[in-house]
Amino acid sequence: MSYDGKIMRQALARFEEDKQRRAAEFARRRDRLYETEPRLKEIEQQLRATMPKLIASALRRGADPLPAVRVLQDENLDLQRQRMQLLTGMGYPADYLEEKPACPLCGDTGYHDGQVCRCLREYYKRAQLSELSRMLDLGNQSFETFSFDWYSDERGERKRSPRENMERVFDICQDYARHFSLAADNLLLTGQPGLGKTFLSASIARVVSDRGFSVVYDTAEHIFSQMEEEKFRPDDSSAACENVRRYQNCDLLIVDDLGTEMVTSFVQSALYQLINGRLLAGKKTVINTNLAPRQLGERYSPQVQSRLEGEYRVLPFFGEDIRKLRRRQQM
Repeated sequence: MSYDGKIMRQALARFEEDKQRRAAEFARRRDRLYETEPRLKEIEQQLRATMPKLIASALRRGADPLPAVRVLQDENLDLQRQRMQLLTGMGYPADYLEEKPACPLCGDTGYHDGQVCRCLREYYKRAQLSELSRMLDLGNQSFETFSFDWYSDERGERKRSPRENMERVFDICQDYARHFSLAADNLLLTGQPGLGKTFLSASIARVVSDRGFSVVYDTAEHIFSQMEEEKFRPDDSSAACENVRRYQNCDLLIVDDLGTEMVTSFVQSALYQLINGRLLAGKKTVINTNLAPRQLGERYSPQVQSRLEGEYRVLPFFGEDIRKLRRRQQM
């Protein structure tokens, strides 16, 4: 499982903002209490002064430090008892003035045992969903809201009706998302516009992202433009270079609308490099296109067609354009 650098920076920024907000709120709460009962502030100052005294006693030469240490420990315990009595007498818990981390596992550092802590992973998930929501309607597009009512039961000359086919495709996509791993298949969603390819891709993105994997969604046109900018105007700090690294390294890349961009020799080469590079790295890809694998081979290259047919699970979509059906209903 890998983390997207761009998303992790956003997650860390929000993580630090919340940590600072909690610290500021604690300071305000403490100061209000000190105004109400000044003796509490005096006790806190005395407790903070105890530690330097303990260290000095322990390091003092030529004398047994233990008696002095015991006296300081007794003073410390007495101060803590006074603080507890004042707080409980005011109706507060005894530990009200102890600043506790929101995450006891990592102590609000974000890392535990050399790994990203579960608390920071939650921030990462939210940041990634926010990023995906910029291009996908994650609020309305999910497996739970998908409807088969737009697909006909008529088989015609096909072995399956559009509805039967979509029920099969839906089950495959849902199972893919729920059990996604780096051992999963790559998917090629192919069919005419308006049949639900982007909808199911968004549903996959939502579930896989929520399970903690890094997911990047982008259109083929924008991916190729970023790859072209990165190649001919290289700058490691540029947005294009960062985006290309994201395309290469994310756990799941979703490429939308392949085949709608202008094809050039660079695009043909870039598509093969992207597909092949991710296959070699063991990274998973979902591609949406209006073209069949054979048409993709004609448009790009036989090598691309071979990779897609050999390494991707092809899911055909067919039926009537749902957008047109909706417009008819509204007339």
